[in-house]
Amino acid sequence: MDEQTAVAPAKAGAAGSEAPDSHHGRTTPASAGVTGVRSALQTAAAIRAGETTALAECDAAIARIEAGDGEINAVVVRDFDRARDAARAIDAAPKDATSVLLGVPMTVKESFDVAGLVSCWGFAEHADFVATEDAVQVTRLKQAGAVILGKTNVPVALADLQTNNPVYGRTRNPIDPHRVPGGSSGGAAAALAAGFVAVEIGSDIGGSIRLPAAFCGVWGHKPTYNALNAFGHNFPRTQSCGVALNVAGPLARDPDDLEALFGVMGGDALARPAPRGAGEWRILLLPEHPLARSQASIQEAIAAVGAAFRAEGAQVDDASALLPDLVAQHGAYIHMLLVAMARGAPMDGGQPLPLPDWFTLVDAQAKSRRDWARLFGAYDAVIAPAWGTTAYHHDDTPLATRIAMIDGVDTQAALQMAYPGLATFPMLPATSVRIGTDPDGLPIGVQVIADYNRDFTAIAVARAAHALMRS
Repeated sequence: MDEQTAVAPAKAGAAGSEAPDSHHGRTTPASAGVTGVRSALQTAAAIRAGETTALAECDAAIARIEAGDGEINAVVVRDFDRARDAARAIDAAPKDATSVLLGVPMTVKESFDVAGLVSCWGFAEHADFVATEDAVQVTRLKQAGAVILGKTNVPVALADLQTNNPVYGRTRNPIDPHRVPGGSSGGAAAALAAGFVAVEIGSDIGGSIRLPAAFCGVWGHKPTYNALNAFGHNFPRTQSCGVALNVAGPLARDPDDLEALFGVMGGDALARPAPRGAGEWRILLLPEHPLARSQASIQEAIAAVGAAFRAEGAQVDDASALLPDLVAQHGAYIHMLLVAMARGAPMDGGQPLPLPDWFTLVDAQAKSRRDWARLFGAYDAVIAPAWGTTAYHHDDTPLATRIAMIDGVDTQAALQMAYPGLATFPMLPATSVRIGTDPDGLPIGVQVIADYNRDFTAIAVARAAHALMRS
């Protein structure tokens, strides 16, 4: 099939099929051995300086995908011919110094509309739906000079924390293909970790940016609610208003790229903190949620990053009376999340949620926001797990009944939703950052949560944490 059309998904394997365990135990992303992979900002600068061309960078990214994606199955809708045409047009035009992503080849999460490409969200019944216009964020990317190569895999309805569906099949973690890349932006994080592209965009309502970034050892940012426009990220064949709690956000292999991409997506409207050294931050550590276990290696990594900040002179606390009631918050979050995901339809044979009950949830959310605002009067950031485990083995059991093994103890996987809910329910920004490696060689990623509209603070503290743990 002509790759330019790409109106039908590029199926890369039957759902449920498994790859050989050829990468088991790898301690660095598959991209570690990939040569010639620049950051997005480096790529744009090199094209601007005439050191390379947009077409050369496009062709190199396509070659990486074609050579490496057979086992990973991350880039499931491919638009290579049109990407080459876009790259040629960039090369033929004057080099715009304001185009942040000039000539940068990238992919986007399948759920974002790209005119001429399938947007089915993993639903078999929508596998023939082709978008007729670009999502707002795709338009922003193109205006910034990005070259869109195609789209990356998602779970059905974006409703799981792994990535598998009947249309595109299963996406595997490039670090260990027996393990999940996370979800729902699992294909996005896998494409980054494999070194196919430097930047991606995803969405997050229950950790769908933060969790894949943590599992794949890359950077991800869940923005403040409503900080970025998400039009064009709608259920297939609808012009819906979107889903309560859900946000669009950037993923990247590099923190400079993450910050720049967030700006391109609309984040530049938010205030930036004054530059600070690592010793000037005020940090609260939250290594375990009262309702959800976290594995010892994650707790140890959070303790280690706290000790590193303390050694630099930062204020680091292990507890605070200002912390909101996390048990009550989690109950309200799950209730709101389920209603939002079902768009108010009855669940489990019950009745639709009465409107007064929805406003009760909104009131609880407002209280949570106020409680967190009080905490952030004393702290700049909270460092907590993005999930209570590192990347786990593929498991198609429904999340409601799925079991998570944590340090030899069986626990309910659904309780792990408490971790992404820390930032989602109060609408706060959170940056996912790698701070270590577990005994199985898997990335340990955590989330750095900051105050409302303090997205650049979250990114800055995450950057400092990463740098401290690499030094």
